[in-house]
Amino acid sequence: MVHQRKMITINEELCNGCGQCVPACAEGALAIVDGKARLVKEIYCDGLGACLGDCPTGALKVVVREAADFDPEAVTEHLKAQGREVPDHMPDPESLRLNAPKPPAGGCPGAALKTMTPCGQANIPTAQTGGSALSHWPVQLRLVPPNAPFLKNADLLLTADCVPVAMPTYHGEYVPNRVVLMGCPKFDNQMEYVEKLAGIIAENDLKSITVMEMEVPCCSSMSAILNEAVKRAGKAVPTERVTVSRTGAVLRTVTLEFDI
Repeated sequence: MVHQRKMITINEELCNGCGQCVPACAEGALAIVDGKARLVKEIYCDGLGACLGDCPTGALKVVVREAADFDPEAVTEHLKAQGREVPDHMPDPESLRLNAPKPPAGGCPGAALKTMTPCGQANIPTAQTGGSALSHWPVQLRLVPPNAPFLKNADLLLTADCVPVAMPTYHGEYVPNRVVLMGCPKFDNQMEYVEKLAGIIAENDLKSITVMEMEVPCCSSMSAILNEAVKRAGKAVPTERVTVSRTGAVLRTVTLEFDI
């Protein structure tokens, strides 16, 4: 079926045929044909843009248009035929439709803004390996407004959801003295993330941003989301990108520079 949803598009003038986007797409939706990146089939593309951060020329972009539904079964057959690994999880096709019915709105008491005082932090239960260094609530990017008081002059820790689960030293090494914002760049709405982060960057004098991603391809678009947000905010913030392995080790830390 055809629905309004997000799809990858390729600017052929910008594409240099390097092929870096091909392995970055875990669903195998991209291929190099006649020296240019091409969308193989609409049904292979989930539209979530994990490939964006791997394009060195900015030729890839996510747009909203009418397209055939994403088909996980077809993706599985396609990847097996290529001898490629099949992702453990793929989004539900219905969840990618932009005209899909949304759940009824309602306030969640757990989403109330809260800055934890030293006493409040001391009352957080601790595990044998150490306690929580969290200084505020909520932590999900979708729930934090740009004017949250704990964002002022903050060192921001933008974290892909899977990082804290994989990384045993996350609280001890990265959370202290930082404001944590978390999200999943693959399954959540990327444009909502871009707009939210742009507002946060524009409205707050952030001292630094540390963006933490897993080594898997679906995580790499968090940096691309941040890059677009910085462009929209028109404000440079010193930024580091930390890539974490599935065993919790830091693979690399690099300084990011953005064109504003």
